[in-house]
Amino acid sequence: MRFDLDLPAWKWPFYVMRHPFEGFEDLRWKKAYNMKVAMVIVALFFIVSVCEQLMTGFLFDFMNVKIFNVVPIVIQSIVLFFTWVVGNWALCTLFDGEGTMKNICVNTAYALVPFIIGKVVNIILSNCLLRTESAFITFVSYITILWSVILLISGMRTVHQYSIPKTLLFMIITILAMVVIIILLVLLVSLFQQVYVFVYSIYTELLYRFSNLEPTTLILIFIGAAVVLVAVVVTAYTLFEKYQLKKEMAKLRTK
Repeated sequence: MRFDLDLPAWKWPFYVMRHPFEGFEDLRWKKAYNMKVAMVIVALFFIVSVCEQLMTGFLFDFMNVKIFNVVPIVIQSIVLFFTWVVGNWALCTLFDGEGTMKNICVNTAYALVPFIIGKVVNIILSNCLLRTESAFITFVSYITILWSVILLISGMRTVHQYSIPKTLLFMIITILAMVVIIILLVLLVSLFQQVYVFVYSIYTELLYRFSNLEPTTLILIFIGAAVVLVAVVVTAYTLFEKYQLKKEMAKLRTK
């Protein structure tokens, strides 16, 4: 561990990449966690993923996507990244993990650097090599993925101060937590979609029933009705709370 180490924020990811085990310890003791650099790395991860789909050489483009859609790439990069961060923080906080959400986010982002570099190298190679030379691309992919996995294990071990077996165990559990979080997000999106369809159907029905009114007037009426409904619910809840409080006070007086 180098206590005299003094690096600018943008150099820390490359230092950690070259020193997988000591690097995260130095990062922790120096408290050099930088969210701006981490967010830049996540943004680069997304951009490189987009470039990989659009710029991979046709000899190695096996996805054959006719219409480009950015949503799956957002899910595979940004959503998965933050799902990992939230899932790992939620689990390890319950089991004596010392890492904060910021520290987990920064360590995870720094661990992605070799993977991102590997993607860039593969995009370049795919436009230069023949299909018979695909072993070079496969080699780069395996090496950079392994490198990032080693960095991620070291980063999670350091940030939570776990042993290696405990770190591996909670990384596996985090993956399961990610599945649960994604399922809940899908259900939540589906619920909001159904609410939107329900509200829109009410709006179109009112528009049909009161065709002589302007759409803007109907929207204002609908918003007013929603405000009144919310006010009624809040008032009812407040009265219920007061009733419960009086009931509790009455019990205390009888005792």
